Amino acid sequence: MLFWILVAALTAALAVILLYPLLRGAKAANNIRAGEAAVYRDQLRELDRDLDGGLITPEEADYARAEIGRRLIAVSADEPAETPKPARHHRFTEAFVLLVLPVLGLCLYLTTGRPDLPSQPLEARLENPGNDVAVLIAKAERHLAEKPDDGKGWDVLAPIYFRTMRVNDAQVAYRNAIRLLGPSPVRLDGLAETLMAVSDGVVTDEARQVLEQSLTLEPDNPRARFYIALSMEQAGRADEAREAFEALAKQSPADAPWLPLVNQHIATNAGAPAGANPATPGNPTQQDVAAAETMSAGDRQQMIRGMVESLDAKLSEEPNNFEGWVRLVRSYAVLNDKDRAAGALKRGLAAFPPPGEQGRQLLALARELGIATEGATQ
Repeated sequence: MLFWILVAALTAALAVILLYPLLRGAKAANNIRAGEAAVYRDQLRELDRDLDGGLITPEEADYARAEIGRRLIAVSADEPAETPKPARHHRFTEAFVLLVLPVLGLCLYLTTGRPDLPSQPLEARLENPGNDVAVLIAKAERHLAEKPDDGKGWDVLAPIYFRTMRVNDAQVAYRNAIRLLGPSPVRLDGLAETLMAVSDGVVTDEARQVLEQSLTLEPDNPRARFYIALSMEQAGRADEAREAFEALAKQSPADAPWLPLVNQHIATNAGAPAGANPATPGNPTQQDVAAAETMSAGDRQQMIRGMVESLDAKLSEEPNNFEGWVRLVRSYAVLNDKDRAAGALKRGLAAFPPPGEQGRQLLALARELGIATEGATQ
């Protein structure tokens, strides 16, 4: 009850604040005209004093008196004609402020507000985070700061970090979960993906070793098999990559969501001559992969940016390459350059419109990476 009393009091106070300039408008106009008339009357009296003192001649006094009188008559004549206009205009405005605005605000609040929801301090929000990802992360981080050996906490936090593009934090979380809970295909695949994200999609030797360990635990793991086949493609072993992708396609269900991308890689590697680099522009060579392993973090980041810019330029010249657009959008997202990622998405959708399967895959990738898709299809 107290809440609604406060709402009513605040509404009344706001209405008074809004109406005050309207209510005083006509009065202010009258005061201005009255002030002007008083000034002219003072000028007439001052004129008589100047004439009595001999400061001006009678002719000059008559001329000045006529001019002041004309202005005084004009002010007096305007007063009744202008006074009612603001009143007619303000009646509608006052009704709008007093009735329509409060009713509209109340309807919006009852529709979208939660008057029954009590205020919650941070501790209460951490206890019941709901779907608030930021609060979920804060709650998990606070818990793990107190209990760093809680493997289940790291296991929950790792994929959340990865989805929110905190790749380095995700890598640490996956390593802690593996150390405390032991390896599992999900944890190992997640760790491999963080290693590849740091290297801009390059399946490094460390990532491949993690994926091979995942396959020992689950030989039919499609996620690990896809990335290992991708490592062969990146190393220029087109025949081996094609065979690995074909084997993955055979074991996959007909409605598997990854099957279109697998078929794309099969077609790519089928058209590449033996021992040549894959046809996808911007793919790292075997020498690039080896060089990345020995670089410092800063040098590796610089090399990655150069590769991404090179891929961007090649796709501008040859836009009909679906895998290239997927790689470019993901690369910009990993580099935390959301504006360029959105730009790459829009250009990719121009080459592969959303009604098609490849266009839908690009939009799904954008939603997964948290890239805005509004206006991307225009």
